Order: sequence, then C-alpha cells, then structure tokens
Amino acid sequence: MSSRLEKARQDPGSMKAKILASARKIFGEYGYNDTTTRMIAKDVGIDISTLYYHWGEKQDLYEAVVIEIGEEIQDQLNDIERKVSGRSLTTRLEIALDMMCDYLFAHPEVSNLFLFGYFNKTRHGVALDNKMSEYIANIAVAMDLAQNKKKVSIQAKARILAVWNTVLNFISGESFFRPMLATSHVNYMKVVKETLKFILVPAFTSEKEKLKIE
Repeated sequence: MSSRLEKARQDPGSMKAKILASARKIFGEYGYNDTTTRMIAKDVGIDISTLYYHWGEKQDLYEAVVIEIGEEIQDQLNDIERKVSGRSLTTRLEIALDMMCDYLFAHPEVSNLFLFGYFNKTRHGVALDNKMSEYIANIAVAMDLAQNKKKVSIQAKARILAVWNTVLNFISGESFFRPMLATSHVNYMKVVKETLKFILVPAFTSEKEKLKIE
C-alpha cells in the first residue's frame, strides 16, 4: 500500500500534494513548534478536516516533509559525486558548492528547517540532521577526503560541517545579509558562491593529505 508521501508524488496536482507543498513552505518559515495545521489548511484554502483526512496529524505531515527533503539532498549528493568523479579536488569543490548552493537557494525552506532543527530543543521524530553523518560520509568520499564512507577522519567531518553550516547560514540569512551588501538576489547568489570558493577551496586543498585516511 502506498504511503501518503508516495501518493502525493504520484499525483502532483492532488490535494495531498498541495497540502505537502504548503506544509513544506510553512514549516520552513515558522518551524515545527510555531506551525499549526490550521495555518497550513488556510494556506491551501481548505478546512481542517480535509487536511486531517489527507494527512493526519501535524507530526505525520512534518515527517513527510523531512523525508522528502532528505531524499532530495541525497539525490543532489549522488549527482555531485557522479559529476566530480576523476576531477581535481579544486574542481570537485567548485562544482559541489555551485550545485548545493543552487539547490538550497531554490529551496530556502531546507536551510531554515535544518537551522530550526539545530536550535530547537524539542525533537519531533524524524529530523533532517538524523542523516547528517551519512551526508558527511558521502561528501568526504566525493571530495576524495576519505577512501570509503566508513573511514572518515574527525577532522574531515568537522571541516565538512563547517562548509555545510556556512552555506545554510548564507542562504537562510539572505534577508539579513543582502541589505548589508546592497545588492540584488541574483548577485547575492553569485557573491555567496564566489566567497565560499575563495575561503574554502584553498583551505581544503592545502589540508587534503591531513584529512585523508590512509
């Protein structure tokens, strides 16, 4: 039997899909605690009973959003790994930063949900950061900082987390940072990518041998 998430994916125009899209946006804006099912129902233009019929409780809907985003991120990482294979570390980093920034700028709720998860003391079942260890291992191998996903040095993990959190903050904090730079959204995206490469590429390339497990 198909899950609610699978049914929503199978029919993007369905009520389940519309509710899921609204939930993803509102959870990303307000976080789990400050989001209510009534807010989501109002955004979709339905009554609360219709939302419960299609999705059940808030926890069920939140978990579906988290699962969907987690799978998207994994797809992005797999795509990055395919595209960077066999290239120099500098090129790998540049491609990876471009691709992840493009994905996260296109889906700003993802960065917000990660940051809400970091700083929210109350946990709600499935959480995006539950899979961070797996993401880190994938990135380490893709960047040639580890020979396999089971042997990633703590130094490599910490540096990858530094990159990840820097990207999340640049994107989630755009409304705060961009006015300081007095620039457009399009140019902000460009500047963020350039800045990340300026700082991170030399740092990673100079430290590669220290990070890699022999």
